Amino acid sequence: MRGYRWVVLGVIILASFVAYILRTNVSIVSESMMVDLGMSEYQLGLVFSAFAAGYAIFQFPGGLIGDRFGPRRTIAAIAIAWTVLTIATALVPGSDTWPIAWTVGALMLVRFLIGAANGPFFPVTIGGTIERWFPASQWGLPNGLSSAGLTLGAAMTAPLIVALMEGFGWRYALLIVAPAGLVAALAYWTLVTDDPAEHPMITEAELEFIRSDRPPAEADIEKGAWKLVLKDRNILLIATSYFCMNYVFYLFFSWFFYYLTNVREFSADDAGLFTAAQWILGAVGATVGGFACDMLIRKLGIRRGTRLQTMTALVLSGAFLYIGATSGDVMLTVIALCFSFGFTQLTEAPMWVATMGVAGRHSQIATGVLNTGGNIPGAIGGLMVPFIAARLGWDAAIISGSLFAFAGALLWLLIRADEPMAESPNA
Repeated sequence: MRGYRWVVLGVIILASFVAYILRTNVSIVSESMMVDLGMSEYQLGLVFSAFAAGYAIFQFPGGLIGDRFGPRRTIAAIAIAWTVLTIATALVPGSDTWPIAWTVGALMLVRFLIGAANGPFFPVTIGGTIERWFPASQWGLPNGLSSAGLTLGAAMTAPLIVALMEGFGWRYALLIVAPAGLVAALAYWTLVTDDPAEHPMITEAELEFIRSDRPPAEADIEKGAWKLVLKDRNILLIATSYFCMNYVFYLFFSWFFYYLTNVREFSADDAGLFTAAQWILGAVGATVGGFACDMLIRKLGIRRGTRLQTMTALVLSGAFLYIGATSGDVMLTVIALCFSFGFTQLTEAPMWVATMGVAGRHSQIATGVLNTGGNIPGAIGGLMVPFIAARLGWDAAIISGSLFAFAGALLWLLIRADEPMAESPNA
């Protein structure tokens, strides 16, 4: 683990950390914000879904934007946008200033834009920067560690935002953390280049190692490459499985803190600690998943290695989610749910590495498709979860995630990650 590429990875982890502080913060302030602004649970669900809709819609365009402008400029620009839009969220007036429909509409618009500004992040950092700065034999670990960065950012968000809310209120809690986006933008702009060969700190030996098992760096992306990606069976199947896994992810992302405080009646402080524990287990899962992915691929090949890891993790995630939903013991419920989330993060590295293995030099576009499929459930789940909870209870709402996890596991029986996609739009 020597070489400047690990500094680049450190910048990606930092940016992931910041990204999740500035997108998870609204989930933590949601109860205070809902009461202060006079919103209902359903209206809060609309706000959650607006973020997920923007995030999902801008995944594929985000990959294209990254191809057009390069990872360095793209990430710096969207990180600045995170700061601006977080400030805008804190300044949305309440129902005492204008009608509640306007308040909800304004929040939905701002959250949609925050989702859109986050959309390009992972296709560009993983499908762009990591793909360019690391040899294919090391893609798993950087993927896992970048996911660990985001989960640690989310873990820090709960206790940090709760403490800031108690001291200053939910609006100032958002304003205080907003400048972190500028830090991420500055770090990416000053420390990362689009092409490793352009960085003054790279050595010839490291550059040769990075290029050792990939297509030539000078190979151009063909016009119409997006058509190749959208026609490829394996990429579409992986994206569908990612959809299923992320239904579970968004169940936690949007509703876990609310579930603990309003359904299980934990205090905000205790709920913040348990939410942090959930994300810390996610960081452990993502890191272990990165190591395991590289190891299993070396031992079993990319098809069987990614299949075994993803199927095992999704089955365990669904099982623990079911236990958490049906247990009458409050602490067992919390522990089981935290482990369920941790197992979802074991799937991140194999999902992304399998997509990159199929797509090759079209990875930035292909991972945009992957993350589009993975984040549609944020919009769906933001509405489905309160809908199911209102009619069938919160147990049923949580169990719905188990069904998606099991379905996502079964899809991997059809996925062949060792089949490269066609190299011609007419193929």
